[in-house]
Amino acid sequence: MSGSIQVEVQQLPHGEGLALPAYQSALAAGLDLLAAIPEDKPLVLAPGTYTLVQTGLAIALPPGFEAQVRPRSGLAARHGITVLNAPGTVDADYRGEIFVPLINHGASAFTIRRGERIAQMVIARVAQAELIAVTALTPTARGDGGFGSTGR
Repeated sequence: MSGSIQVEVQQLPHGEGLALPAYQSALAAGLDLLAAIPEDKPLVLAPGTYTLVQTGLAIALPPGFEAQVRPRSGLAARHGITVLNAPGTVDADYRGEIFVPLINHGASAFTIRRGERIAQMVIARVAQAELIAVTALTPTARGDGGFGSTGR
């Protein structure tokens, strides 16, 4: 695979036995994250509620990269389950466990079981900006036109 990078991953004790995140197709952008919750204690997410779900993983990203935690489209389309702060960002200097804040926007309770695919993680390049204070910005045709201002 061209353009791939190496990312160290640590499986924490409560994640042992679960598969590592994996791409589900040859050209997939996201690696699936699994719920690392106890087998005998599934999480029930009532409509309108949210919870942090453990993944049992910590990663070491190289400088210049981030991991974005995004919803899985199937969970969103079928059950109204999504990532609360989508996309969540894992910075290159973070070494703690990756948690997924899931929210239930659906009409029915949703049960999360150990090993269930709950989100996807996209590894992306980032650039840090150097902000330069100015008194005016370079003009453009769009100017300060905001929400809904293009395509008219």
